[in-house]
Amino acid sequence: MTALEFDITTQDLIKVATAVICGGLLGAERQYKNKIAGFRTIILICMGSTIYTMVAQWAGAGVNINIVTGIGFIGAGVIFKDSITVNGLTTAAVIWISAAIGMAAGSGNHTLALICTGLTLAVLLLFNLVERYIDKVHRDKLFVIVFTDADYANIEEVENIVNALDLTSRRLQVAKFEGCLKVALLVTGHRADITLLDKKLLAMPVVKSF
Repeated sequence: MTALEFDITTQDLIKVATAVICGGLLGAERQYKNKIAGFRTIILICMGSTIYTMVAQWAGAGVNINIVTGIGFIGAGVIFKDSITVNGLTTAAVIWISAAIGMAAGSGNHTLALICTGLTLAVLLLFNLVERYIDKVHRDKLFVIVFTDADYANIEEVENIVNALDLTSRRLQVAKFEGCLKVALLVTGHRADITLLDKKLLAMPVVKSF
């Protein structure tokens, strides 16, 4: 056997199969939610981490921690930030945990890989219901409102509506935009009340856009 040749055993094939199964389960969840890193991507990440770990062990180097660095670049590629929100953080975390599960499978700890896959799916599926409930009863929403003129009283009128709906607000920015007044308000409260605020803003003649 040369330095570039290794004996592939049944146990090695089981490691790869475990990685494909675990990656497939996580990837299916991401694919179902139409995320940028879906079924095939997560499988390849999990399987790749397994193979790198196996090769490192064959070479006598133990577990290749550099996998974590490489996965960081892939995870960063699915995170997108616009002027208001950041998207892709959960998918990046799934990529990160998929690599860890692949490393566990590659090191021969199939039980750990399968348990962590189950726990990850529980967090993504079951905890999502808890997250939705929390978001329903307590939500932050950023309103960037442009009025039809530069009358400062328009801001106070909107803030009075916010208070009447049992919401709280905080001014983040007030500026003039093309001769019109522009304000950024961070509104906090129940989702249903924030929806009512949307409707009231739509009905206000002095609101040009928001």
